[in-house]
Amino acid sequence: MATALGPRRNKMKPARWARELGWRHVVGVAALVFALFPVWFVVIAAFSDSASLSNQRLWPETFTLRQLRTLLDSYPFWSWFRNSLVISIVTSACTVLLAAAAAFAFSRLRFRGRRTGLLSLLLVQMFPASLAFVAIYLMVRNLPNAFPGLGNGSTATIILFYLGGALGSNAWLIKGFFDTIPKELDESARIDGASHAQVFWRIILPLALPVLAIIFLLAFISAQAEFLVASVVLFGQDLSSPSKTVATGLQGLLAGDRYDLRWGPFAIGALIASIPVVLLFQFLQRFIVGGITAGAVKG
Repeated sequence: MATALGPRRNKMKPARWARELGWRHVVGVAALVFALFPVWFVVIAAFSDSASLSNQRLWPETFTLRQLRTLLDSYPFWSWFRNSLVISIVTSACTVLLAAAAAFAFSRLRFRGRRTGLLSLLLVQMFPASLAFVAIYLMVRNLPNAFPGLGNGSTATIILFYLGGALGSNAWLIKGFFDTIPKELDESARIDGASHAQVFWRIILPLALPVLAIIFLLAFISAQAEFLVASVVLFGQDLSSPSKTVATGLQGLLAGDRYDLRWGPFAIGALIASIPVVLLFQFLQRFIVGGITAGAVKG
């Protein structure tokens, strides 16, 4: 009977289980509670009747949608949400396309200045974006002189600055994944008459879907939560302006006298803004796991 059903597993004694495995469960639960406590605090503030954080409890006495009604009735939140969503989607898609094209050139092509270009991309990423704020502000002021559709308050301007800041590091990440794809596939396709563009679109990109999904997710999260560059481009816009993003709009709810801070509308707005990120992460989860596994082995 034991041979037919396989070897019988010996039950681990409680003392041994606690010594070898139990402490891992304790550490995992503690880490989970530590990570979820700020989120729970935001949820309480979002559905509490009070807009203050000083008198919040771990479990509120009543749940209400008062903060949501205040946010939607007093501010153009849905316009902020739409702007952030459009900026995040366009920025993520263009980032993946541009970074993948640059990574393909650095990984598969051999040309003069290739190593210098790679090192230049790495060097540029070492400088923090805050060093460019003055330059960004001056560029935003002068852009309408050359391009009337760009400038202060323009969604396209924010997208352009986001694309320039994320290209270098993402190109490096994708290049590392492209290097793991056997070059024999490229050579076989070239023998059959395929061009570099056909190799890129029909062979390399389908095989690199896991890392492209990771880059898309990271770029989406970064664009959705980015505040500093957006605040420079949207300088001078008040809370009634529909041109703001979610990050700049919600920050305006906390700008003022400490007795006039609107924590309740801020919390409910932050929860709504996190929904696209959570849904996108769930949709791309299988690609993310595949990308991490595939990137761990070369060849």
